[in-house]
Amino acid sequence: MADDPFIDFYELMQINPHAEAETIHRVYHMLEARYHPDNPRTGDPERFLKLSQAYRVLSDRQARAAYDLRYQAQNARAIGIFESREFSAGVEGEANRRMGVLCLLYNRRRSCPDNAGLSILELEQLMGFPREHLIFPLWYLRDMDLLRQDERTNYVITGRGADHLEKNITAYPSLHEFIKASETGVVERSRTEFVVEEMPVAKSRP
Repeated sequence: MADDPFIDFYELMQINPHAEAETIHRVYHMLEARYHPDNPRTGDPERFLKLSQAYRVLSDRQARAAYDLRYQAQNARAIGIFESREFSAGVEGEANRRMGVLCLLYNRRRSCPDNAGLSILELEQLMGFPREHLIFPLWYLRDMDLLRQDERTNYVITGRGADHLEKNITAYPSLHEFIKASETGVVERSRTEFVVEEMPVAKSRP
């Protein structure tokens, strides 16, 4: 399993990394019914197995604590897609960088609606760019009302920004793949991936 990609269980379940046990339990059982292989309309065996693994880990206090250490280290690394030539500094990569920022804020809004903002430091870490290369894209997106700053000065996607992304994302093939990959909790990072091993659960839960 050393070559397996890290799975972001929180992104997979579309929940906040600080979600309470009750929330994890409730969301899992809703998704379980939706993606169960016996569901003729929305069944998805592969996603169902990933969700089951996520629930086994996140519903067990010890296993979750160990996972969270890996999660924090994983999320301190830049996302590999942003290291490609299409996001290079300069005019050539400008539109891609702007759409990349929107993708990150869109994912954040979906998974953490109560804490939907990302600071410029977090954007630096996720994209692997110095803030000097992000100031212009952020100014443009804010001027076009595609993002705003919240009371903590974090950047948050607006409704107009979400509409813009959903209407235009297919014109950016690599970012479209990134959005789809994030829905499964698997996002390529720029360095060695962590792997979540199967963790024994001390006590099964309903």
